[in-house]
Amino acid sequence: MDQLSAVILVLLAVVPVAAIGVWYLLKTRVVDRRLRDAERNANKIKEDAAREGERVRKESLLEAKDQVFKWRTEAERELQERRQQNQAVERRLSRREEDLERRDRQLQRRNRDFEQRIRKHQGRERRLEEQRKKIGEMEQEHLHRLEAAAGMSIEEAKQSLLKSVESEAMKEAVVLVKNVEDEARRKADQEARKIITQAIQRCAAEHVVATTVSAVDLPAEDMKGRIIGREGRNIRALEQATGVELIVDDTPEAVILSAFDPYRRAVAKIAIERLIQDGRIHPARIEEVVAHVERDMEKHLVHEGEQVAFELGIHNMDPELVQLLGRLKYRTSYGQNVLNHSREVAYLAGIMARELGADVEVCKRAGLLHDVGKSIDRDVERTHLQLGVEIAKKCGESPEVVHAIEAHHFDVEFRTLEAMLVQAADAVSAARPGARREMLENYIKRLEDLETIANSFKGVSKAYALQAGREVRIIVESSEVSDEQTFWLTKDIARRIEGEVQYPGQVKVTVIREMRVVDYAR
Repeated sequence: MDQLSAVILVLLAVVPVAAIGVWYLLKTRVVDRRLRDAERNANKIKEDAAREGERVRKESLLEAKDQVFKWRTEAERELQERRQQNQAVERRLSRREEDLERRDRQLQRRNRDFEQRIRKHQGRERRLEEQRKKIGEMEQEHLHRLEAAAGMSIEEAKQSLLKSVESEAMKEAVVLVKNVEDEARRKADQEARKIITQAIQRCAAEHVVATTVSAVDLPAEDMKGRIIGREGRNIRALEQATGVELIVDDTPEAVILSAFDPYRRAVAKIAIERLIQDGRIHPARIEEVVAHVERDMEKHLVHEGEQVAFELGIHNMDPELVQLLGRLKYRTSYGQNVLNHSREVAYLAGIMARELGADVEVCKRAGLLHDVGKSIDRDVERTHLQLGVEIAKKCGESPEVVHAIEAHHFDVEFRTLEAMLVQAADAVSAARPGARREMLENYIKRLEDLETIANSFKGVSKAYALQAGREVRIIVESSEVSDEQTFWLTKDIARRIEGEVQYPGQVKVTVIREMRVVDYAR
């Protein structure tokens, strides 16, 4: 057993060594074979590369030779063309030299001719000078003889003749100037009438005198009760929010809005129509809708101004001017809508400017903007003329347009024809039969004065003239005016109205003070 174990141990020690040796021999042979294959592939690649390089070199050499041949051919062709061009240039230069030589010979001949003529003229001038001297001596001798015969000097004779001619010329000039002036005045009067007549004829404007009431159509008769509300709370909320008096009478399916301010009537009418469509009519909803309508009206004013400017072909107008023009839609002057009046003045002035060859653009812009100050004259203590000039300058209008605005009421002298045409167009538009109504303007002025007096007192939030000026309804800030002060404020306003406003009958002054507390449940 011991020997067998020893043999097994020897075999276990020898077998791995022999296996490693066999593996090493096999690996060495495989590596040698791979190295020989790699060398053969490398040699083959070198030979292929050499053959390919030789082929590429030969092809490149052939291409280079072909390119050199092409270049040489092109160079020879260009050289030939340049030779031909040079020959043509040489021929032209040769012809020019021949022409110059020929012209030189001609100039030399002309110079000789001129020299001969100059010598002849010099001889003639000498002879003429001698003759002038002789004639001068003869004239002096004749003048001495005439002075001796007439008994006066030459200067005295000249003065006498000039006086006689001047007297006759003055008489004829006076008669001629008078005839020319009469004829010019007659023709100018006829032409002016013709131009104004044509302008009026071509301007077919409608004249509707603005009133102080508007009607709101109702979908059903029972809507009147909803507008009035329980114990009249809805109608009071509408009057307080809009400053318009609502008249609910026997008129079928309609209520009447009464206010001298067209803007207030428009806001109230739109608000009522929206409330009717919405169906919810109560004081809180009324205030919300009126506020929303007032915001929408600002956009509406811009649209109206843009529409008028577009109709007249006036562009590049400042956005502030466009908005102020839109406000003129809700402004009247003696019952005439100011925006329609401004549009008509611009149209008339443009027609007359085109007939007379004046600046049509200036006349149109000035005609449209001449009353723009009326859009804010109720809020500012200045005339609409001063406000219009200031607005036009601020918005970058040209000096010609500004001058036409400030001169259309003869406040300054006319410096341009365009300013005269704008004034004439303003007068024509205002003087049309039925265009204006004096009594309505006086009535509206009285209502404006009532509101102005009420708003001048401290603590007044809003003031509205209602019932054709027979009532002034005033809303005060509860934080600034107490209940006791409200009593005295009513009397102070009434005394001011008695002293400053002319009115028939009596005016009721109503001051409203309410405490409103708002909180939110979160």
